[in-house]
Amino acid sequence: MNKEELFEMLKKAQEPKGYYFNSDKDRVMELLEALLANKERYGYMSCPCRLASGDRKNDQDIICPCVYREPDVKEYGSCFCNLYVSRDWNENKIPHEYVPERRPLEKMGF
Repeated sequence: MNKEELFEMLKKAQEPKGYYFNSDKDRVMELLEALLANKERYGYMSCPCRLASGDRKNDQDIICPCVYREPDVKEYGSCFCNLYVSRDWNENKIPHEYVPERRPLEKMGF
């Protein structure tokens, strides 16, 4: 699968749920490329904006779409990576604020 195919597949699956790709298509394609690289590296598409451990069980929370996406988009209009956003975020109806990391430090190896 290439990034264009992944784009189409995820778009069809996520838009009906209210999650849209960032309107910055270059950014989206970079993130999708990183997801595919992580799939090749680890066997699963871990979040490209976080450091995966390579242990699927430990990384379950950051397999894209990560478990933090829903609260991030609900509160900030965007997920941590800015891959998935709300319609209002894309239309600049809400501010584009920094989305803080929600993943617990112990999950990140600290």
